[in-house]
Formats: sequence, C-alpha cells, structure tokens
Amino acid sequence: MTFGMRMNKSQRVFLAVVVVCAAVSGLGLTAQAEDSPTDAFQLIVMDPLAAPLACDCVEGYAQRKYEKLGEYLAPFIGRPVNVVFVNAIGTALEEKSTGRADLVIGKHSVVASDAKKNDLSLTPVAHLTGPDGKTTQTGLIVVLADDPAQTAADLAGYRIFFGPADCDEKSAAPMKLLRESGVELPEDVETCPACSDAAVKILELGPEVRSAAVISSYAKPLLEGCGTVKKGDLRVVGESDKVPFITAFVNEDLSASEREKVMAGLNEVQYDIQMLIALESKVGFVPVDRADDEPDVAKKKN
Repeated sequence: MTFGMRMNKSQRVFLAVVVVCAAVSGLGLTAQAEDSPTDAFQLIVMDPLAAPLACDCVEGYAQRKYEKLGEYLAPFIGRPVNVVFVNAIGTALEEKSTGRADLVIGKHSVVASDAKKNDLSLTPVAHLTGPDGKTTQTGLIVVLADDPAQTAADLAGYRIFFGPADCDEKSAAPMKLLRESGVELPEDVETCPACSDAAVKILELGPEVRSAAVISSYAKPLLEGCGTVKKGDLRVVGESDKVPFITAFVNEDLSASEREKVMAGLNEVQYDIQMLIALESKVGFVPVDRADDEPDVAKKKN
C-alpha cells in the first residue's frame, strides 16, 4: 500500500481482528523500554508537544499521547512497538532503544541534525498536522511590552537571544528575517537552549538593556500558561518564514516492505478520530510532498 491510499473495508476488518486478538491473548502492542523485546520496533519521539516532554499547564495542548500511536502502528508493522521519549536521538540509542531508531518523530530540523550526529540515515516521510491543520511553525521575535521597537528593522544594536543552531525557527529563519530587515548580526550570536530561557533573559535585563528573544511559535501559549511570563509582558515585533514542524522520519535500514507498512499505518491515522484527539491533530499525517503549506525558509519574503 502506498502512502495516501486508504484501506478498503476488508483490510480494516482484518486489522480490527488483529488488534482484538492481540488484546485478548494478552500481547502487549506497545512495549516499554525496560521490558522491550529485542525485536520490538523502535519509535523515538522528540516532539516538544508530547506529554512526557512538555508541561500540562495549558488544557488540551502539548499533551500528545504517542504511546497510543505505538499501539496503533503495531498491527500494521506486525511486532511490538517500543515508544521512547527523549530530547536527543543519542540518548535513546545509548539508553532506551536497544541501539536502534526505526521511526523518529520530532521537530524536522532537530531530527535531521541529530541523525547526522549519530550517523543515521533517516528519511522524512510525513508531517504531522497540528490542531489548525498546519505542518509548519515560525520563529517569533519578542521584546518587552513597553520597548520602543515596532518591527524587526528596529532591532539594530539590540542584544538578541536566538535558539540552538539545530532549531531552524529560532536560528536560521529569524536570522534571515533580521538580515533582510537591515539588522547586522554579531559574529558570535547569543543563544539560549529553551524558549523560556530566552524570555526570562530579557525580562531579567529589563528596560535598561535593549534586548529581544526568539521563541518558537508553538511555545508562546506555554510560556504564559506555565507562568514563565505574564500575559502582556512581551510583544511580538517580527515573525520568520515558515519552516517544517513535526516530521516523521523512517530509518533507511528498514526493508522496503516494512517502510511501506509504517507509511500505511501513519496514513490511516487521519481516519481515526481517537488517534487525532490523542495526537492533537486535525488530519493526522500528510506526505512530505503534499504538506498543507510548503516550507519557505529559503525563499525571499515579498
């Protein structure tokens, strides 16, 4: 089955029987790291909106339940799925996934960077849509609410706190916006590991120091919801071009047949309302070549 093709009725009935039989016989469809069988399929989750990697301070947001996806994919793949939640692929390979990463889901640029660091051949196959149906994110440049800056062009001479280089929305994309706005960047840019760190930094510096922070668009409600900043403390003066957000990557070491099974399972998520709720997604996964809005970090803004 190719990605994008829906299962017919007989295939759905067969899959339902497999799931029920597995449940009745006591087979675990999702394995945990500590009791994962050696042949378990390894699903590495690096999505910052996954429940174990986020806070639960905003109701109905950033609580994606990927263990449900593991259960869902197991019948397609034909073996248990071990779901591992980490911020770096290396951590999973060393401690939690028997040294394998069969399917990795996380921020596109971060996964791509981590794959290179760990000498993994991963291919992006699908983007996960958000509650709004989009598959992209942007970088937001924020300043203190009473700061005189109104646009990105007003930030010349400011101390600007970017994110890590592997986070395109907090590094490459906003840097491009600032350069196009005529703002010269220092040779050694200042960075913060997390959006909350950057936001707190400019709050601590106060109005005496002209400063700005770059945060991910998805993080804005979390900063206020978790109390890192109070509503109205910060103001957006610039927004970068869109970049890909949550992306599913398959390991090229998987057989063609197994990759096809994984893709078929991801494609079916769009037809399962409970899975859409669990993943806080409007229409599930969409193929990388048919995303809702094409990433344009490399394109010049009009």
